[in-house]
Amino acid sequence: MRMYLGGELVADTISPLLVWERPHIPTYYVPQVDVNMELLAASDRFERSSGLGEARFWTVRTARVRAQDSALQYPESPVEELRQTIRFDWKAMDSWFEEDEEVFGHPRDPYKRIDALRSSRHVVVEIDGIPVADTVRPVLLFETGLIVRYYFPKTDVRMELLTPSDKVSRCPYKGIAEYYSVTVNGKRHDDVVWWYRHPAHESAPIAALVAFYNERVDLIVDGVRQVRPVTSFT
Repeated sequence: MRMYLGGELVADTISPLLVWERPHIPTYYVPQVDVNMELLAASDRFERSSGLGEARFWTVRTARVRAQDSALQYPESPVEELRQTIRFDWKAMDSWFEEDEEVFGHPRDPYKRIDALRSSRHVVVEIDGIPVADTVRPVLLFETGLIVRYYFPKTDVRMELLTPSDKVSRCPYKGIAEYYSVTVNGKRHDDVVWWYRHPAHESAPIAALVAFYNERVDLIVDGVRQVRPVTSFT
């Protein structure tokens, strides 16, 4: 695992620790011996965690960039394995790599699985009662812990109703997503559609296909209207 800031290598390790400090998303702790400590300057900031002890912060500085308080360490943590490791703020770094593949959003969870399966189901998307997409060749994306997503060839979508958005999101399993808004009967539905121009290899079958938020559209699968799920994207 490697990370960069301002064009400089901040850390390069073959023995990172993958720690779950919150549900679902792990965090990397990097052995201090594998960190370029010349780029780190001790900060005056300290914080206490009930489970990990007192954290001391570091500022990461390169010739071009300064990332204030972007690294922390628990030198006297009750979790002995963490004492000689440093955690970096993911968003504060420019890029992260697992081997030679760039990872987006957060570290990959080794217990999470992605399956993108081609299908012949008849899937229709309606917004405010107007059909927006209709296909018999969707790709269904199954992701551990999440609802199934239906991806449509653009030729089966009424692209004249879609307007490119400025929104971008990042996923370690799928890559960088771009978004569309949909306008139906004069009403604009912001960022309801997304697609991956160059998805990660495990999600290659969804390249250049578009998906709709099940939570914000009416989805009809093989003639059966689906109940809208309630998620954080609702």
